Amino acid sequence: MRGQADCQSAAGWQPVRNLPHIPTYPLHTRFGSNWVSWWFAYTSVRIRFLTSTPLDIRRGSGTYVGISVLAKALTELGHTVAFEGPKLHLPVYTLERLWFNRGLATCNSRTSDAYDLTVGFDMDGYRIARGGSHVASLKGVIADEVRFETGLTRLTMSVQARCERLHVHRAARVLVTSKYSGECAQRLYGLARLPTVVPEPIDLSEWRRRLQLHTTVWIDKTKPSRFAVLYVGRLYRRKRVEVLLRAAAALSGRIPELEVRMVGNGPCAAALHRLSGELNLSRTVTWLGDVSRAELAAEYNRSSLFCLPSVQEGFGIVLLEAMAAGKPIVASRAAAIPEVAPHGALVKPEDPQALAAAIEALYRSPEQRAAQAAAGQRWVEQFDAPRVARLFLDAVTTCSSA
Repeated sequence: MRGQADCQSAAGWQPVRNLPHIPTYPLHTRFGSNWVSWWFAYTSVRIRFLTSTPLDIRRGSGTYVGISVLAKALTELGHTVAFEGPKLHLPVYTLERLWFNRGLATCNSRTSDAYDLTVGFDMDGYRIARGGSHVASLKGVIADEVRFETGLTRLTMSVQARCERLHVHRAARVLVTSKYSGECAQRLYGLARLPTVVPEPIDLSEWRRRLQLHTTVWIDKTKPSRFAVLYVGRLYRRKRVEVLLRAAAALSGRIPELEVRMVGNGPCAAALHRLSGELNLSRTVTWLGDVSRAELAAEYNRSSLFCLPSVQEGFGIVLLEAMAAGKPIVASRAAAIPEVAPHGALVKPEDPQALAAAIEALYRSPEQRAAQAAAGQRWVEQFDAPRVARLFLDAVTTCSSA
């Protein structure tokens, strides 16, 4: 993963507990970045996470997973993480985000002194991003995502993108999860330099525990074994789920036991269900909707391979989940996917025939499936949560004007 080399010095860091509390100072004080690095390494840091992303897996998707896993890893390293999110929930998500940020601006002076570091995710925190202790952390670049939307969704996301642009220009430090996202942020938001890359984390011990606990759920042993292709993600236009559906239709005569299992929901669900019917895939495609983490682990266990036909991914935590589950990957050669899963079978984006050919090649070669799965399990180790948390801490110790 590109961007890790910048943070290697923190790889062996461990917190030292029970030291006297050191008073809060802005991160770019006269003491300099060396003092700040020492300070972060030898005291418990009080961190505030600002996010209006729903804090549950069903609505918050991969963004929630990444933020919550990072918070847990930082806590286990001896630091304190407090979440601050919307208290008022509105029917229009963009309005909820704007109202939340308006509230931050009115109460920030009373709360900022209670923390050593504030991390605002995506657009959240754009109204208070002043001073050296504020970090803008982009889980995706909204201005990049909006290119694939239409109508009201495009309009509301454009408003969010303008707020995110203000955020990255006002923050002392900008973090992104991939080189792709960094280049997008620099180009679309006019940043003078590339943001710092800190990849998304996965809690490997917890995820593998879940996989071990849920090895037989959902499997009906009275039926013949099927070749299961798993998709996990929101049903957005940029995910290009229709490409997978058309690939499944092309494979109907070539893989008789093919099964495509879709985990997730979203605004394109109705249209995709209609397309599935038009392609006569009622016996091939199973729509699972939103599932629990236990059910998700069971779905990875029962799958033969994982497929992500998306054309826009700021990172793609689901790719890490598939690797940790020992599953081969077929995906588009697009956005951040080649960075995250370079060992996968990557194909031309928006090409159902290319996607079908890659799935069929793995179907016909158990050896290739096993080799790719083994490569993925080795590759995913670098994204383990404790290691990424240390990379994060190392990145934020050098806060300076973006």
